[in-house]
Amino acid sequence: MNKVNESMLIDFYEFTMANGYFESGFKDTIVYFDLFFRSIPNQGGYAVMAGLESVIHYIDSLSFSEADIDYLRKRQLFSEAFLKYLANFSFKGDVYAVKEGTVIFPNEPILTVRATAIEAQLLETYLLLAFNHQSLIATKASRIKFAAKDRLIIEMGARRAHGVSSANYGARAAYIGGADLTSNTYADTHLQIPASGTMAHSWVQLFDTELEAFRAYARTYPENSTFLLDTYDTLKSGLPNAIQVIKEALLPQGVQSFAVRIDSGDLTYLAKKIRSELDAAGLHQCKIIASNALDEYLIKALIDQGAPIDVFGVGERLITAKSDPVFGGVYKLVATEKDGEIKPKIKLSDNPNKLTTPHFKKLYRIYDPSGHACADLITLHDEVIDTTQPLTLFDPDHTWRRTTYVDYTLRALLEPIYQKGKRVYQLPDVKSVKAYCQSELETLWDEMRRFEFPHQYYVDLSKPLWEVKMKLIENHRKNKTETAL
Repeated sequence: MNKVNESMLIDFYEFTMANGYFESGFKDTIVYFDLFFRSIPNQGGYAVMAGLESVIHYIDSLSFSEADIDYLRKRQLFSEAFLKYLANFSFKGDVYAVKEGTVIFPNEPILTVRATAIEAQLLETYLLLAFNHQSLIATKASRIKFAAKDRLIIEMGARRAHGVSSANYGARAAYIGGADLTSNTYADTHLQIPASGTMAHSWVQLFDTELEAFRAYARTYPENSTFLLDTYDTLKSGLPNAIQVIKEALLPQGVQSFAVRIDSGDLTYLAKKIRSELDAAGLHQCKIIASNALDEYLIKALIDQGAPIDVFGVGERLITAKSDPVFGGVYKLVATEKDGEIKPKIKLSDNPNKLTTPHFKKLYRIYDPSGHACADLITLHDEVIDTTQPLTLFDPDHTWRRTTYVDYTLRALLEPIYQKGKRVYQLPDVKSVKAYCQSELETLWDEMRRFEFPHQYYVDLSKPLWEVKMKLIENHRKNKTETAL
């Protein structure tokens, strides 16, 4: 298989725009782009940022080969001077981002690029595809883990994923968001996500009897025996055979760790019956694993109904985020810079939801004395907040709605990733990212994590930033009126 050149994973119009900038005198123009998203999947109360590691790997290796330049030359759209520029291209800009695993909210800058117009434009496609996909899956996984409470979650979606990258990076994002294990061995060997597996129906079918299949499995994997019960009949065949094999083959060896798995039927009813039979047989230590098109809604229902399930295997509805499979992140120009002076830019639209927040900005999170997140505040990049004084926030749409914080802690969320093209951020290992994500989720009130009508978290603008935004809107309105006259 030919190795994919990810540097060419760019929407074609990014090249035509970059060539246009080059030919129109904008080659060295400094711009600021924000990556943000407009709404939370499943009408949830929060999202989880993921994909930064993929973005860093992409930027670190971003360059164009002779074959890439030849391809673009054959399109007969690009000047030779621009192609020569690409042949010697390397990213020399700045990038600021929130860390992977951070809880995030709509319309706040998750990642900001300060670079030349061409550099910033060429990053757009990969930044969005990495952020949109991986944040979507991490958010879904965090919801599933919340529904499961203290039960283990195994991500089992590789065979239903939307392609190879979706399976692999989806497993990583799911692990960050809350999954404990994955079925995907590639994710273990290459991405350090612990892999696990159980038994296939085909294993049971290949033997003359189910009992023989279970005995062979116990002989082969005595320390990791999980018996799949529903190949023929869960309660009348699978369960009695599993109990027999556990007693005759595993307990005599001193093995105390084993499980049974159900993959079809009424999971609550079956789990209750199985638990009763296992306990009656003295096998209180035997775990019950359940799978079969599970998601956070079904898992919550199972637990609410008292299903004694210890582990949930979640596949297609996690790896595809089936209930709401589009994250909707966007990447918009918010400012330009000339001779050190930053000029804010705004995008207006007939759709109010597409109005952007201009300027180079900082993002802060406000915590109460108990450590819970209260609100986020977006400010101009050079604003200074005196944390010894009360902090008053106002709703940017309904400005009469105000909240004042007296006893609070402020944390800056955007961290420098690249400075003048040099990476200054040390990538953490994925276990650290997962632990950080869990600590982030613990700062949320449970009311924000519920699935029905979650509590709204506020993202507000500082007064100076709000005034910049309002002035730009008014100027555009005034210019439009004068043009019409």
